Amino acid sequence: MMNAGKVIIMALLILVWSCSKNETTKPDEVTPIQEVPDTNEFANIDFSHWKITLPVDQNNDGKPDEYQPNALVNLGYQNIAALTPFLYDDIADKSIVFYTYPGGATTANSSYPRTELREQMTPGNNYHNWKLNTGGELYGKLKVADISEDSESSRTHHRVIIMQIHGVVSQEDMATYNLDSNHAPPLLKIIWDEGHIKAYQKKLVNENTSGVALYDDSSNTWTDTSYDFGEVNQAVVTITIKAETGKLTISANGRTHIFQDISLEKWPFENYFKAGAYLTATHANAFAKVKYYELTVSH
Repeated sequence: MMNAGKVIIMALLILVWSCSKNETTKPDEVTPIQEVPDTNEFANIDFSHWKITLPVDQNNDGKPDEYQPNALVNLGYQNIAALTPFLYDDIADKSIVFYTYPGGATTANSSYPRTELREQMTPGNNYHNWKLNTGGELYGKLKVADISEDSESSRTHHRVIIMQIHGVVSQEDMATYNLDSNHAPPLLKIIWDEGHIKAYQKKLVNENTSGVALYDDSSNTWTDTSYDFGEVNQAVVTITIKAETGKLTISANGRTHIFQDISLEKWPFENYFKAGAYLTATHANAFAKVKYYELTVSH
């Protein structure tokens, strides 16, 4: 026969076991699954080697405002209030928007406004550029989302330059030829023109030109030859530019065109890529909005 002490001990053990079982099976103690935030909601653009030029002079230094790569990288552009009206994200389609209008500030040798990236092979340094014998490739996925109507000519809309290879006189050549300016023409312009994508390549007026005369950047020495890649209107288009000695290969809108001539073989300048919205209009109501989804550069 069990004594009273043993009965009490057994009763306590049963009670403890029962409480422990109930505590471990409460459904509200299950750890909920945490939702992982989307970290890939922005355009695929690495700003490590790009500075940006704006169509305004908000710091009143007499030049268009610029921001260097170190201010743009790691989504830094999102934290610059003065930059936001001109460069901003549209997470609805994972694009970055370049918006420009005549804001009262233009670069030297131009009267047109731009919100445009300028390649810097060494971040923060405009003097480290590349020649055609080094080569380079620029790829972009983009669209002209909106652009102003042209009421001052027979055109329907204004034009906007969306990509460029721009020339520049090297510091070495400036010293060699005793030149007082490093300005050079754009070797290649990719332009949205009435819904078409067109490429314009600089070509010598006289193919016999040589020596220091090649450094004349006027229309007396260099003119344009062009190719029409066809109509895209406001659809997304991919564009690839491959530059090499004596040759430019451009693919756009499902077509490929090669510029290859003696003018490219004689091209004396260094180069840098550009991308964004460079509006070729000065009317007060003019504007352009270009969306980039991807932009990559390699050498």
